[in-house]
Amino acid sequence: MQENYLAKWLNNELTDEELEAFKATAEYAQYQKIKETTDKLSPPEFDIDQAWMQLNSQRTEKAPKVITLSPFKKFLRVAAVAAVLIVGSYFYLGTLNTQVTTQMAERTELTLPDNSEIILNADSKVTYNKKNWDNERNVELEGEAFFKVAKGKKFTVATDLGDVAVLGTQFNVQQRDDYFKVTCFEGLVQVSYKDQILKLPAGHSFAVVNGSITKQSTTATQPSWMQNESTFNSVPLKYVLAEFERQYDFKVETKNVDTEQLFTGTFSNSDFNVALESISTPLQLKYTVGTLNVVFYAEDTP
Repeated sequence: MQENYLAKWLNNELTDEELEAFKATAEYAQYQKIKETTDKLSPPEFDIDQAWMQLNSQRTEKAPKVITLSPFKKFLRVAAVAAVLIVGSYFYLGTLNTQVTTQMAERTELTLPDNSEIILNADSKVTYNKKNWDNERNVELEGEAFFKVAKGKKFTVATDLGDVAVLGTQFNVQQRDDYFKVTCFEGLVQVSYKDQILKLPAGHSFAVVNGSITKQSTTATQPSWMQNESTFNSVPLKYVLAEFERQYDFKVETKNVDTEQLFTGTFSNSDFNVALESISTPLQLKYTVGTLNVVFYAEDTP
């Protein structure tokens, strides 16, 4: 039935009742988007009458027949429009980006068209254009991800706070609100932040926290979150608690706690109770656990 509706819709031959029924189908919205795209395209010039005359002439030479003209011309009109729709859908779908997202307490891995690999941490999103990948290896990142880039053309990771460009290496990028950190584990990466461009060799990291830049070294071969731990070095507590929320999908609240105080340490991403103790003990905090929330408070809170 949908096929009949599609043909009649392309020729503006649907009755009001049939049009309403067609609009109610799940496929209508997709057909409409493709039609809007193809309306902007110019189909090749095609003389239906001349094509029919040539075909009729060839058929007449072999076996003279009387063929009704109108149905075939109608078929050619539908076929021509359908061809334009197919071409238009090809260009339309080619402009769509691929998005991969993770929810709270979720992690995922994906392989890009050049066999580069991305491991996406909790509450994160990457966007890239699969069709245009051979021309531009560009990835947009919101959140945190570890990249293992195959050698080839320049590979760029764009975030709201800064960009990272490489040819082939392993590195981690984290961008959360006004927190931006890049750690290189293999090779060399180029980090762009505002008007600064710097080369970051393996074993080094570049971080921006609340507008302040810090540079650190590391002996790790991969980010700690890939080993189910979240590690921080002189990071404001609010970022630590936000990461706890992402890893456990628990709402965190505080009472009489300075969330700007710096935290250095590690908490487990796989053991809820150990994680709570790892955060609260160094800062001499107490906590209560609800159904879906955790409240941290100072020991002297009434």
